[in-house]
Amino acid sequence: MAWFLLFVAGLMEVGWAIGLKYTEGFTRLVPSVLTLAAMAVSLGMLGLALKTLPMGTAYAVWTGIGAVGTAILGIVLFGDPATMARLGCIGLIVAGIVGLKLVT
Repeated sequence: MAWFLLFVAGLMEVGWAIGLKYTEGFTRLVPSVLTLAAMAVSLGMLGLALKTLPMGTAYAVWTGIGAVGTAILGIVLFGDPATMARLGCIGLIVAGIVGLKLVT
């Protein structure tokens, strides 16, 4: 259950990171409220996952999911560059996340 909570917390991190772009500096009400809600859910679920999982592992996986998801959505939604080097680095982060799951 803790890994599921951590995964959802990571997805919520992606949500608030992408949401920041749409808030336009927190000047738009609905995107701002949704972004703040995603932040709260993300941190809350991370906190619940930390009851069971080691802190270093949980934090690394949480930020890794956030980084990978945000980078991929940046490519898809905002036209960020999708070079082979960038995609390879994203793959390394995914490998690290999987590795941490396997050894924990």
